[in-house]
Amino acid sequence: MSADMRVNIAGVDWKNPVTVASGTFGSGAEYAEFVDLNRLGAVTTKGVANVPWPGNKTPRVAETYGGMMNAVGLQNPGIELFCERDIPFLKRYDTKIIVNVCGKSPEDYCAVAERLSEEPVDMLEINISCPNVKEGGIAFGQDPKAAEAITKAVKKYAKQPVIMKLSPNVTSIPDMAKAVEAGGADAVSLINTLTGMKIDIDKKAFVLSNKTGGVSGPAIHPIAVRMVYEAAHAVKVPVIGMGGIFNARDAIEMLLAGASAVSVGTANFHNPGVTMEIAEGIGRYMEKNGFKKVTDMVGIVE
Repeated sequence: MSADMRVNIAGVDWKNPVTVASGTFGSGAEYAEFVDLNRLGAVTTKGVANVPWPGNKTPRVAETYGGMMNAVGLQNPGIELFCERDIPFLKRYDTKIIVNVCGKSPEDYCAVAERLSEEPVDMLEINISCPNVKEGGIAFGQDPKAAEAITKAVKKYAKQPVIMKLSPNVTSIPDMAKAVEAGGADAVSLINTLTGMKIDIDKKAFVLSNKTGGVSGPAIHPIAVRMVYEAAHAVKVPVIGMGGIFNARDAIEMLLAGASAVSVGTANFHNPGVTMEIAEGIGRYMEKNGFKKVTDMVGIVE
């Protein structure tokens, strides 16, 4: 008997527990010739704002030991073009659609959530690592009160379940998870990138034009596993684990720590077919270890 790979995340049925991390997979079309999108539990899109964002100046991507840094700046075409072009493309596939939403003020987020309430997408993932321009640039995701408030605001407009994506650049991840749960979050996803910096010693200059950037890749995986474990023990809503997942073993670690599903990011740049390999690897592990359903293995390492 083959393992039952299906999972239910906040009332939405996925065929398996694997999605992709926002910003690493475009909106699906960029990977469609390498990945059978029908074989993913869900496709998570690149962040979408209420108006087009140009992103940061180049250079905005750099390799690091065991990963990479990016300061792309959430470049995106805006919600109208996204609805016209990207949603119809994704609807051709048998997978769930998670739209990642970004903004510079609570009103920005709410405008996108309201616009998407009429669209055939399955879930919203709210990127609260964006700097709140009204509050002097501190990210919504670094202050529990702000995180709870933005969650409440978005929930008023969203028709789909809302996943709040947590930043690791905080003192206490359980406090942030509890804050968004109190605000009405249907699920949480974590971790977003860690803030880092790289200097070119020959040019005696910053490698990224933004000076700092988000660090991702295998080097951050142990940090991500720890935070997923802490978040899963702090809240009752499902947790989607991400951060440096490069193979099935990394993904299984997240599930055992308490994640109900996993999201694969930087690994897509290294191996475009990695998500399918990870889904297959989880299935083989389940069969070998006698797990009938994914839920049987979630959070069993206490």
